[in-house]
Amino acid sequence: MKSEPDTFGIDDLYQKPNQTEHWDGVRNYQARNMLRDEMKLGDLVFFYHSNCALPGIVGLMEVVREGYPDFTAFDPDNDHFDPKSDPANPRWFMVDVKHVKTLCRTITLQELKQEPQLADLALVQRGNRLSIMPVTKAQWDFILAME
Repeated sequence: MKSEPDTFGIDDLYQKPNQTEHWDGVRNYQARNMLRDEMKLGDLVFFYHSNCALPGIVGLMEVVREGYPDFTAFDPDNDHFDPKSDPANPRWFMVDVKHVKTLCRTITLQELKQEPQLADLALVQRGNRLSIMPVTKAQWDFILAME
């Protein structure tokens, strides 16, 4: 899961009560479907800092609440407001995540791109800008070993 550290970074998650927060504001249908249908209680997730000086994986999170309607879509005062989203038939979803670990160092995008074993990782695919991407077990284990 990607976030810009100036908006919400790993340190922000760490400082939240119970080190837990909802992951809101996703406005892409493919990513929404992952939040709504695929992410399950107990799933571990990489926290990736994007659009910054050193983009890369900075930590681990755990899904502590499965997909539910993203209430920010219904709030006209929220940056993520969507006037077409209806509480009776929600368009956008979110999960709650809990900080598990801040990595000792950032595993940079550049490093990830240089690893042949990660050639199929969605993150390193040209043109892929999704904020939430699947990771296989083999990719997960390989990336964790890079720390």
